[in-house]
Amino acid sequence: MALIHGLHTRNLRGDLLGGLTAAVVALPLALAFGNAALGPGGAIYGLYGAIVTGFVAALLGGTPSQVSGPTGPMSVTVAGVVSSLAAVGVSTDLSAGEMLPLVMAAVAIGGVFEALLGVLRLGRFITLVPYSVVSGFMSGIGIIILILQLGPFVGVTTTGGVVGCLSTLAELPIPNPSAISIGVMTLAVVFLTPARIRQWVPSPLLALLIVTPLSMLMFNDDRLQSLGLEPLNRIGAIPEGGLRFVLPDFSQYLPELLKAGLVLALLGAIDSLLTSLVADNITQTNHDSNRELIGQGIANTASGLLSGLPGAGATMRTVINIKSGGTTPLSGMTHSVVLLLVLLGAGTMAAQIPTALLAGILIKVGLDIIDWGFLFRAHRLSVKTAALMYAVMLMTVFWDLIWGVLVGMFVANLLTVDAITQTQLQGMDEDNPHKGNNLQIENLSAEERRLMESCGNQLMLFRLRGPLSFGAAKGISARMGLVSNYQVLILDITDVPRMGVTAALAVERMVEEAESLGRMVLVAGANERLRERLTNFGVRHILSKRIEALEIASKRLNHP
Repeated sequence: MALIHGLHTRNLRGDLLGGLTAAVVALPLALAFGNAALGPGGAIYGLYGAIVTGFVAALLGGTPSQVSGPTGPMSVTVAGVVSSLAAVGVSTDLSAGEMLPLVMAAVAIGGVFEALLGVLRLGRFITLVPYSVVSGFMSGIGIIILILQLGPFVGVTTTGGVVGCLSTLAELPIPNPSAISIGVMTLAVVFLTPARIRQWVPSPLLALLIVTPLSMLMFNDDRLQSLGLEPLNRIGAIPEGGLRFVLPDFSQYLPELLKAGLVLALLGAIDSLLTSLVADNITQTNHDSNRELIGQGIANTASGLLSGLPGAGATMRTVINIKSGGTTPLSGMTHSVVLLLVLLGAGTMAAQIPTALLAGILIKVGLDIIDWGFLFRAHRLSVKTAALMYAVMLMTVFWDLIWGVLVGMFVANLLTVDAITQTQLQGMDEDNPHKGNNLQIENLSAEERRLMESCGNQLMLFRLRGPLSFGAAKGISARMGLVSNYQVLILDITDVPRMGVTAALAVERMVEEAESLGRMVLVAGANERLRERLTNFGVRHILSKRIEALEIASKRLNHP
């Protein structure tokens, strides 16, 4: 196995260009996600995270063209960690030095958990999340981002998560006109920039380059003070010297940190592997899911040790990288090197970025994350699917990210089992002459038809179809209980490739009940695997072909 998955130098120019373009897009987003996750002074840690996770995940991951860095779901989760730590008395002031080591401990723990998912080869299971759950979750993340950015957008300081933010805004605090002006200008740039310009300069970066200088000219502190207005909140001074190793604090609040780490690991895994699928569709390649999880996990652990936010495969940055020519891990590593150079050389300018500007960028991100297309047409596709999607969305926003996904997956699986069960049981009634339905014998041979007709109503034939899951067990027993006037029961499992243990137990109970009443029970059409399973359950009279069972039934009923 190659040390670096998919690395070669045959596309050097495309990889360098793709990495450079992805870095241009990543810069404002990394700063915005850092500020959203950690509050004032947190923007730089988003940039640290983009540099570290982008490089290490590209180096060790399993999706060659993927670009990693802080994302909406991961940043929302970190904001939740900050809120939970604040609730137990930890100061949220980054300059106090109390919060950051604890958050980074959660990030490092999450990286270990995520890598462990890959080591245990669980990658393929993570991508089996139903689309209704993914859609509800992503829309919920988008709504959370929108709500959390309302305060910075209007220049109001909010604390806590969604509920805390809404509670603060419900008290109708006095907004800062300067912040609103900056936010509106930012939204105008990101929404109204013509497509031909966006092809060369991404709109978030354009907003950064245009609105930041304007804010320094129009809303400097002296001018605002002379007008009796509050000063603009800015991201503040960027620490000089670049990345530095900081030992996370694992000594206290370990249960909260373990829970946060698990949430970060699961979200990072889902986020990254969904982006990997997008990259596969564009490049017509196949990623290595387990290797991707290991690489992302190591990257997040490294980011936690270097005071960076956690990251995951970033869909927009990955797509832009591919469309700009990037196809190998070299593009993701180039993206990180470019960001590192920016970190080392643009600290003074970056310190003047208003938080309202970052809020405007994130409002656009939140609106883009919401799955508007599915949100408005899900009810036309399926009422159950729509209800599940909306339920996951609401649980994600107002309860818990992971619990929203887990409950959604549980309900989705129940609905799937119910649908499969109905398919498995479909047609059983039609072959039961006691139900008053027309006998469905079109798939039977002429001899089988003759034998069935000779048995009359003394024969009950149940034809089971499809792989019988535990969901079919109750349906099988219920249908058996509807009929009592028969002497021979044939269970035709010719079209059953496999049978779950619960369904096999249901068949065993049916056989035992019928035989206790003096009736003959024949099982026909069992493959070798089913024959072995039913034999182990004590079921007798298992025949290879349906016609053999019909012949035995005919002899029993016509020549007693």
